[in-house]
Amino acid sequence: MSIILTIQRATPWRIVGVVGFLAVLVVSLCGCATGPMANPHDPLEPLNRSIYGFNDAVDRALVKPVATVYQDVMPQPVRKGVTNFFANLQDAWSGVNNALQLKASDSVLSFTRFGLNTVLGVVGLVDVASGMGIERHTKDFGHTLGYWGVPPGPYLVLPLLGPSTVRDATASMTVDAQGNLLSNVSDVPTRNTVTVLNLLNRRASLLGASQMLDEVALDPYTFTRDAFLQRRRNAVYDGNPPDEAETDPDPAPAFLPADAPLPSTPPSPSPSPSPN
Repeated sequence: MSIILTIQRATPWRIVGVVGFLAVLVVSLCGCATGPMANPHDPLEPLNRSIYGFNDAVDRALVKPVATVYQDVMPQPVRKGVTNFFANLQDAWSGVNNALQLKASDSVLSFTRFGLNTVLGVVGLVDVASGMGIERHTKDFGHTLGYWGVPPGPYLVLPLLGPSTVRDATASMTVDAQGNLLSNVSDVPTRNTVTVLNLLNRRASLLGASQMLDEVALDPYTFTRDAFLQRRRNAVYDGNPPDEAETDPDPAPAFLPADAPLPSTPPSPSPSPSPN
């Protein structure tokens, strides 16, 4: 009975993510074939490509059309307010993770942003803090683990949730899930509705990036993987990663800034968006 109640309280996306992650983990433990030319950061590439293809099909058939309608129907100021609201929630969790990384100044700034935007910005709908020149320092628990030396592990593509790594997927589905303020909403329909709104708003914000991916990338899978890995690495080191060649003979490609938008299929899992 307790298991049933737990599932009922969980959001659909979290259930999908946990099931997908466990499926990938089981396959990897069983020894998924990778081939001699496998990217060292992506030993599960055959499986990942299959999941990527599934995600892309779902995105083109359902998620992208709905996100396009959302973008066309909702006025830009409303979409901006939705983005600000979820970014404000992320600022609170960023304050915790910056503290865990012993970055006192960034932690204070994150909590200051959260306080100002919650009180003066109508529960975060208006980004008052940015107008006052208070910089955002977005961090999640995956960043925190990376800061303290936990390696990212193999690249993973999660069903419906998109790009991740073993470290980041584990952090997102455990600690980050609990740190998300929306997870404390007791009313299940309300929590699920807000979660879907978050994901839909994020997908709408990536419509331009996904179009660029379709038009430019010769291999969208490889482009998305390399962009994700390089962006996460830059974020862990605050945009100044050490020379990976000194410790890794096959470093991840570096061609995007830390704050570049990631072109992808359905948005990656995270408690809330972190726009810059």
